[in-house]
Amino acid sequence: MARRSIPRPAIDVLFNSVAKAAGGNAAAAVLTGMGRDGAAGLLSIRNAGGRTVVQDEATCVVYGMPRAAHEIGAAELVAPLQKIPAFLTRATKRN
Repeated sequence: MARRSIPRPAIDVLFNSVAKAAGGNAAAAVLTGMGRDGAAGLLSIRNAGGRTVVQDEATCVVYGMPRAAHEIGAAELVAPLQKIPAFLTRATKRN
């Protein structure tokens, strides 16, 4: 069996793929977590026309990842955890 390279952390890799594949049809969220993974990828989705949201500090256990995404302009919206599912649902509905 061939060895595969698995990047860790991997959210940026995933989000960059989503941005390329789905463009403006994408919607993504960065939730509580430590570090910066996901920030650059979320920005790629936003720059491709996708919808983006990050969890607000008040509802995060660790505000690192959402903060990093917000600081670079990747977040269209900063919202409490309980409002994120509705945002993503609206963002992915087709008219």
